[in-house]
Amino acid sequence: MSESLRAGETPEEAPGGAPVAPGRPMPQPPDGPITERATAVRAPNPSPMTLDGTNTWVLAEPGSDLAVVVDPGPDDEGHLRNVLDTVASAGRRVALTLLSHHHPDHAGGAFRFAELTGAPVRALDPALRLGDDGFVQGDVITVGGLELRVVPTPGHTADSLSFHLVADGAVLTGDTVLGRGTTIVAHPDGRLGDYLDSLRRLRALTVDDGVRTILPGHGPVLGDAQGALDYYLVHRAKRLAQVETAVENGFRTPEAVVAHVYADVDRGLWPWAELSVRAQLDYLGEHGLL
Repeated sequence: MSESLRAGETPEEAPGGAPVAPGRPMPQPPDGPITERATAVRAPNPSPMTLDGTNTWVLAEPGSDLAVVVDPGPDDEGHLRNVLDTVASAGRRVALTLLSHHHPDHAGGAFRFAELTGAPVRALDPALRLGDDGFVQGDVITVGGLELRVVPTPGHTADSLSFHLVADGAVLTGDTVLGRGTTIVAHPDGRLGDYLDSLRRLRALTVDDGVRTILPGHGPVLGDAQGALDYYLVHRAKRLAQVETAVENGFRTPEAVVAHVYADVDRGLWPWAELSVRAQLDYLGEHGLL
């Protein structure tokens, strides 16, 4: 879910005073080669929730004939075959499919994609796997010389994962960090405390592991990973303070808090905002702040 900037959340300024959105997004949503090892294939499912559509990522080591696909996207035959064509046109075949989380705009086409490719599907949720392998903390995936490190990033959902593409200094974030706006914490499956820890874990990659680029599940690629994560952390802190203040001022139900705190957000997104508010209320209660 994308949220507009609120008072006090000011974008950076480029030379000459022109605003620069947090994370320095690329001008256009990704579609085609983005880094040396990552190519985007955008699904035709744009919406207020999915932004320009789901970004399916095709990853491969230069010179290898094997590819890894992250988030094949919705169960859309045309899109799945477009992904296959993208892989085949580079002289490769799909060796493995990875899922960042269970939401159908990312994972809905996974079983059909497995039928088309014959490749196993790995996910944190056992119900989504096709094959014996899941994930554990610290897993490193190696396919045709490509190295991906699994980064657990729960919070948006309990099963959310990110994937660190080491050689390109990039991280694929699914819905944990979007290319535009911010994401929901999908209560009750998602939890705010977990989400904040995940953001800090991703930020540590920008300090300790040279991650510069975010390849998101929706929206444009972000060229300033650290700036994007700093913005997300500040944004969450401000939202949490706004929710706490709203409750102190008598807005007791999640619906009332949404109407007060998210007044500048499209009302059609309020049901999704309510999920984040419920997660924030749980967090405040768990920490004795309500």
